[in-house]
Amino acid sequence: MKRNHFYLLLLFLTLASCGGQGSELEKSTARLKETKSCPGCEINEADLNSADLVSADLSSAKLNNTNLSSAKLNNANLSGAFLDSAKLDGADLSGANLSGAGLASANLTGANLTGANLSKAYLRGADLSGSILNNANLKDADLSEAKIEGAKLDGANLSGAIMPDGSVKK
Repeated sequence: MKRNHFYLLLLFLTLASCGGQGSELEKSTARLKETKSCPGCEINEADLNSADLVSADLSSAKLNNTNLSSAKLNNANLSGAFLDSAKLDGADLSGANLSGAGLASANLTGANLTGANLSKAYLRGADLSGSILNNANLKDADLSEAKIEGAKLDGANLSGAIMPDGSVKK
């Protein structure tokens, strides 16, 4: 009989912890949408499609595999954020601070990154096709294996950047 109680308790604790993880994601997502401030948050794999996050503070946040398609992130602070494999297609990141951000394999097709700070950002394998990077700061950024076909780079600072072909811009 004691063994059955043990198994029931173990099952209850397992189910409670699974629900807790999901609710933490929901709490962090709700907090972000309400306050536009969630530095260091862990909101991996969240659905923030078309979210209004203008001037949000997401510095050092973990947003891997998060859907931020068509999100409004202009003037947001994403410095040091983890956005590996994030969906940012069509997002407005104009004036955003993405310095030191991890954007490996991120989808940034058609994103507006006008005047964004991407210095020392890790964009290895990212898709920047058709994105607008006019006057963006890409100093010392890693763009190796990135797709940049049709991207607009007028006035962009590419000094020290590792280009898709592996060459370094002088």
